[in-house]
Amino acid sequence: MKRRAPSPTYALFYDAILSEQQVVCRYEGRHRELCPHIIGTNKNGEEVVLAWQFAGESSGSLPQWRCLRLAGVSQARARDGRWHAGGSHKTAQSCVSDIDLDINIHVRKLR
Repeated sequence: MKRRAPSPTYALFYDAILSEQQVVCRYEGRHRELCPHIIGTNKNGEEVVLAWQFAGESSGSLPQWRCLRLAGVSQARARDGRWHAGGSHKTAQSCVSDIDLDINIHVRKLR
């Protein structure tokens, strides 16, 4: 199955991963401040990103890992700032099933 061209939001998150930039956006009605780590599509073919939310609004405690469907993201903008890498990696991520870019594999190992 051929994938369609990525959305503008997808392109913004993708570029933010490459540049290790933070992303500020609205998701599910809340202000989020994130460092995106892995981007691609889920099992349903939806654009998704696995990100470390370090600030903003949340229904739970922060910081924490977030799986965001990019169709639900609005008012996204990248900004410079300290990169937050998140905590424990004891379990495999299940957010992104078809990975296009992973900061730990595609970006940092090239340096």
